[in-house]
Amino acid sequence: MSRFKRGAKLDSRAGFRTEKEEPAAVPYGLLKTARKSGQLNLSGRGLTEVPQSVWRLNLDTPEEAKQNLSFGADDRWWDQTDLTKLLLPSNKLEALSEDVKLLPALTVLDVHDNQLTSLPTSIGELQHLQKLSLSHNKLKELPKEVWSLKNLTCLQLQQNLLEHLPEGVGLLTNLDDIDLSNNQLTAVPDSLGNLNHLVKLNLSHNKLKSLPSGISVMKNLRLLDCTHNQLESIPPVLSQMASLEQLYLRHNKLRFLPELPSSRLKELHVGNNQIEVLEAEHLKHLSTLSVLELRDNKVKTLPEEIELLQGLERLDLVNNDISSLPAALALLPKLKILTLEGNPLRGIRRDLLTKGTNELLKYLRGRIKEDPDGKGDEPDTAMTLPSQAKINVHTIKTLKILDYSEKQMACVPDDVFDAVGSEPVASVNFSKNQLAAVPPRLVELKDSVSDINLGFNKLTSLPLEFCMLQQLAHIDLRNNLLTSLPMEIEALMKLRSITLSFNRFKLFPEVLYRVPSLETILISNNQVGAINPLQLKALDKLSTLDLQNNDIMQVPPELGNCTSLRALMLDGNPFRNPRAAIVSRGTDAVLEYLRSRIPT
Repeated sequence: MSRFKRGAKLDSRAGFRTEKEEPAAVPYGLLKTARKSGQLNLSGRGLTEVPQSVWRLNLDTPEEAKQNLSFGADDRWWDQTDLTKLLLPSNKLEALSEDVKLLPALTVLDVHDNQLTSLPTSIGELQHLQKLSLSHNKLKELPKEVWSLKNLTCLQLQQNLLEHLPEGVGLLTNLDDIDLSNNQLTAVPDSLGNLNHLVKLNLSHNKLKSLPSGISVMKNLRLLDCTHNQLESIPPVLSQMASLEQLYLRHNKLRFLPELPSSRLKELHVGNNQIEVLEAEHLKHLSTLSVLELRDNKVKTLPEEIELLQGLERLDLVNNDISSLPAALALLPKLKILTLEGNPLRGIRRDLLTKGTNELLKYLRGRIKEDPDGKGDEPDTAMTLPSQAKINVHTIKTLKILDYSEKQMACVPDDVFDAVGSEPVASVNFSKNQLAAVPPRLVELKDSVSDINLGFNKLTSLPLEFCMLQQLAHIDLRNNLLTSLPMEIEALMKLRSITLSFNRFKLFPEVLYRVPSLETILISNNQVGAINPLQLKALDKLSTLDLQNNDIMQVPPELGNCTSLRALMLDGNPFRNPRAAIVSRGTDAVLEYLRSRIPT
């Protein structure tokens, strides 16, 4: 029987509308299945309103009970399960009814990618709610009742219009996942520090001018992302965050490195700020760093104290104003990657820089032997384009990368392709623009390009010419508007990975079954309803298959025969079997379970 007495404390007339016309009905078969499984997936159905039949799912007597008085074991409607999971993403909902309270057993409510401007206050009655996904809506504020959802472990609020986050958020002490990125927040409350289970906190793409010192008590936080804000300084008290390993502060207004005494930071990303000077005082506190990213700043010199960073493995100084390098760089024992393009370096031959980090460090070590005082002559031979250059020709020539990302442009200008000349470009990054079509001149790179990133654009299709890019090994098409792939893609015989997450696929692309070289297929967060296990088995190199958050009602047992899979991700689909307990045990357990279900 249901854990909730049907109708207890509920108005029997609740959920009925007299004035508004009933919105488009949900197929009855879906409701019937939902009564048995406790899960209902209505994503991408163009709904402007949630039908009353959904809110009243656990209250009304099912149709079959009225029509049929002889029930088989599968049709005993009085044994129905309370709805625990309601998925409504990618619709056109502008509001949720107060009738949401008629589903008090909900543990998951997903309404991301809608047009919600407010939430009902009755949401506070969903006391069993564990996951609430509200991302990609138009919410400017949240009702205070949200802060009473004590069992909430996941709250996704990214891509809204939130201007203020109340202290009440600190009451959600069971949260282990909260995303506040891409809002309009100018401040966050000290009470965030109460969220002790958080391992990652994403505050990127807001309007934060400062960080509250209260978050310093977050003992388990490992990653803090404050990219794209208006921060001018970082409170030194953040160094008390015992587990903090990754700090992202790119695209802010910092003029100095943060001063974090006794920190355990492993990665510090401070690119695209206004840093001119690296103070020895700041460097000495960062001795645990393995990654220091300082690209696109105004750094003029590197101090000899850089040698204090004895754990440093990667140092990114692209597009600064550095004219000379201290020999002390050669004293960093673990340094593997040193990137310097876009600096007016003098005294170092151009060809030496193209040979990579090892050769450069060898040269600097030699300089220490020749000139232990570091006072050698520095001839005036300017090396690269100034850091203001729009297209980094040096990156094209030395790293074989063509990067025109994060420009929010509707097309890629011709001068970007003209800059390539006859260089054999291996990697192209046109992500985070507004491209509605694949740039036709991409075909010019067909003999060399092996890696293309077109993610976060507005692509609705791929041109047939795409199949001419015969060297392609990796394609990233995430966050576009794709519904299908052309069959001609099977000509890409070297393709090893393809990313199609967050698109609009309703069918698994047939052509992917015909690309035997594929090792990785990522197609999460679409509306795929089924997969063909026999055709998948033919992809004997496929090791990673991500099908999370789709509409798969049944997982075919034959999928268990795809023994090449090392990572199979199925969470967020409405199937009943395998049960969550099996899925949570990992890929091998799922495949073994599926094999045991194959009819003999």
